[in-house]
Amino acid sequence: MPDAHGKVRYAVVAGGWISQGAFMPGVAQTDNSVMTALVTGDPIKARDLAAQYNLKSYGYEVFDTLLASGEIDAVYIATPNFRHREFAVPALEAGIHVLLEKPMATSEQDCLAINAAAERSNALLMVAYRLHCEPATVEMIGKVRAGAIGEPRLFTSTFTQHTKESNHRAHSGYWAGPVTDMGPYPLNAVRNLFGEEPLEVSAVGIHTPGRHFDSHDTVTVTLKFSQERLAQFIVSYSMPGSQRFQLIGSEGEIEASPCFGFGEGVAIGYRLIKDGEPHEHQHPVVDQFGGETQYFSECILSGKQPEPDGDEAWRDVRVLAAIEKALESGQPQRLEPLAPRAGIQPDQARQLPLAKVPPYVNTAEPND
Repeated sequence: MPDAHGKVRYAVVAGGWISQGAFMPGVAQTDNSVMTALVTGDPIKARDLAAQYNLKSYGYEVFDTLLASGEIDAVYIATPNFRHREFAVPALEAGIHVLLEKPMATSEQDCLAINAAAERSNALLMVAYRLHCEPATVEMIGKVRAGAIGEPRLFTSTFTQHTKESNHRAHSGYWAGPVTDMGPYPLNAVRNLFGEEPLEVSAVGIHTPGRHFDSHDTVTVTLKFSQERLAQFIVSYSMPGSQRFQLIGSEGEIEASPCFGFGEGVAIGYRLIKDGEPHEHQHPVVDQFGGETQYFSECILSGKQPEPDGDEAWRDVRVLAAIEKALESGQPQRLEPLAPRAGIQPDQARQLPLAKVPPYVNTAEPND
């Protein structure tokens, strides 16, 4: 049950960078969500971060105690990816709703186990595809579906950042590297823009000279869809920050930059070009994490299944696993056809003002 004010009560599982810098400030921007607990293995965060937000803190080892406490309705899970199943499954089995950071897990097997737990439960599962609630993104997808550029046929994207070699992602293998960390953004975008799933995957990775990662730090991925449609994206941990995509259709094109990021100064907009005439579509900066949280809480309070559910997230992980095999083998990987999904809907867009981010508590890494 929600709190006395009708708000969904969340526990934040892991107090790392994404929790502190995005989710936790964003909750206060909503009118239907509140935080009541923090789960962390860091004693400083357990003391200082919990005090900052007036939360009750729990260690990872007593997660089951929290689930049975009656103090929460939902959990936001932002642990390192390989621990997602560890916390999502018991929460769902306890009837606690789960908002799970992406990628959903580090294997298809873990995704399917999480989805099975959701099916057994009366709790809801949503994977945190914040752009599914971002107004410009939702609008772009609507225009493409309505035929604004004809039939979408070619998609290209670049998404890069300069990740320190001291970051844990530098030495945690493929499933912590740029493909699984950054790749879900262009991958999920093209799946929704094309309205279908890729049928073949190929990939080439490199180790940038002078950089020391235990997996490829820069990767280019090519996806083949039905009707001979193509998509290609490049992700990198070794380049200056850049994010953009271009979608070319039979009658026009859409280009967007920035298109995947969030936070101060990141106003996602796009240019639609048709008959040689460019049309700019500008949108304000919004709190993307507040927006997705408000949407998920609305689903919880109304009993509505959220759109970016476990099936949507498994479909991305299925492709990420195929990319890994393509990198290892040097050979294209075939994917089984899947039935199309309804995808992102216009009523998912949320336009909340951006929260102010308080000073960080003892964090230098994206996850704790």
